[in-house]
Amino acid sequence: MARLKTDIWVSAYLARLSQAGIFSHVAHKGNAEAGAVAVKLATMDGKASLFLRHYNDDFELEWIRERDAEPEPEIDAYLAKQRSFDRDLWVVEVEDPKGRHLLDEDGLA
Repeated sequence: MARLKTDIWVSAYLARLSQAGIFSHVAHKGNAEAGAVAVKLATMDGKASLFLRHYNDDFELEWIRERDAEPEPEIDAYLAKQRSFDRDLWVVEVEDPKGRHLLDEDGLA
């Protein structure tokens, strides 16, 4: 099975969020072909959560909630540290007071 390029997945994700009326943007571009993806969900109350895409035991991609409802500057610091280790990392920022991220919808794993 062919693997979807990261830049195409990110573009599709941003379009889906926009269609749902959820503001998002790319905070950091990684490797277009196969970069890892982190999604920061800011709930507009000073808190944020962080989701990372990884392979499960069956070698399928899935999302895990790495950090949950922490002060947003702590999430930003964590991401800055991760980017210093992994220059290929994509960071997508989603801003939604309702906490919607759509990562649990079909086709976004």
